[in-house]
Amino acid sequence: MSKILIGITALALLALHPYPATAKPVSGIAAIVNDEIITTQELDKEYLQLQKEADKAPVSDKSGLRGAALNRLVEKKLIEQKIRELDIKVTDEEVRLAIEDVKKQNNLTQENLEQALAAQGMTFAQYRGQLKEQLERLRLMSQEVRSKVQVGEREMRDYYQANLASYGGSELYSARHIFLKVDKKGGAEELAKAQARAAEVLAKARAGEDFAALAKKYSDDPAAAKDGGDLGTFKRTDMLPEIGDTVAALKPGEVSAVVQSPAGLHIIKLEQKKQEAGRPFEEVKDAIEDVLYKKKSDERFAQWVKELRAGAAIELR
Repeated sequence: MSKILIGITALALLALHPYPATAKPVSGIAAIVNDEIITTQELDKEYLQLQKEADKAPVSDKSGLRGAALNRLVEKKLIEQKIRELDIKVTDEEVRLAIEDVKKQNNLTQENLEQALAAQGMTFAQYRGQLKEQLERLRLMSQEVRSKVQVGEREMRDYYQANLASYGGSELYSARHIFLKVDKKGGAEELAKAQARAAEVLAKARAGEDFAALAKKYSDDPAAAKDGGDLGTFKRTDMLPEIGDTVAALKPGEVSAVVQSPAGLHIIKLEQKKQEAGRPFEEVKDAIEDVLYKKKSDERFAQWVKELRAGAAIELR
């Protein structure tokens, strides 16, 4: 019954809007770029694609999607025009080899690839066309942008030093602490007394009194009388989580609030923070160069497109 109703509804709509079966909906003009038209149909398609891409994004990031879709189409049109102007060509053989490379990297047969494309609502012919466009764009980038990008040794070393943690290096901390033991048998009353005592010591430490001297005088750590509460140099994970997490949040010279651990109460002063070297620079140099090269290429390409747009005749409808 429902199928019959749907059929009747469709016939009713056709009766209200009669036009030949071969007719197609008229597409308006969304923009004109150097005398070439971007249709509203193209804009609708691009807008839907952006909506799919923004599905997982916050609601605030989804505003202005239609304008973003039109901007993307304008830039795409400008790039297409530049490719034609520079007579950039990608042969069918190059496209075939690129597809074979995709299949090899993903361990796919031709049938597997076509099935995967079909699951995304794309035919193999459409994929082939998109891949050809991407190769043309890459060749344009190489010719107009990447050939003009350089990455220097100093840049790579600076990046390495700023990102040592990414290459296996750990942060090392040098700190002192004042430890106040809490008798677990004493219950809440004993804890309250220790907290009051800790608050007094903390006030003195934050007032600028010598931390090592305070540790020698007030700490219940037997070694503190000799070393002034020196914890030495350690990694965050070497310590109890309560202490490691506190130290990681401090700046050199800063004194923490009172920290409670299963052992008792602690007041911690971070004296130094430094980065331990991980994998040597020479070992990761090529990877760093790739990262910086891509970053600079993307920035240069964005600037190049901006300049291309500034010199174009663009009319947005």
